[in-house]
Amino acid sequence: QVQLVESGGGLVQPGGSLRLSCAASGTFFSIYTMAWYRQAPGKQRELVATVTTNSNTNYADSVKGRFTISRDNAKNTVYLQMNNLKPEDTAVYYCNARKIGYEAWGQGTQVTVSS
Repeated sequence: QVQLVESGGGLVQPGGSLRLSCAASGTFFSIYTMAWYRQAPGKQRELVATVTTNSNTNYADSVKGRFTISRDNAKNTVYLQMNNLKPEDTAVYYCNARKIGYEAWGQGTQVTVSS
């Protein structure tokens, strides 16, 4: 079992940056594939980025070149560095951990991009 707590959201102007963190408690963090999802008002939750157990990464086309996902297994933490933010990035961002037969979600953190 793993519990996830996100932090780092907030209000930022277009073109600005934020770094989200997701701290995991529990055991064996390194065996989980970690991901960030987001959900904007009135829209379905969408996958933003994934980092596997061996640190391979994958991104949604809408964030490629702007967002970077990374993990620090020693700190049981996954990060999402978001640069050149756009108003359409406004959403609640959720951390996700998964392995075969198990999945966990954080409570979400709000990111608002507005001038």
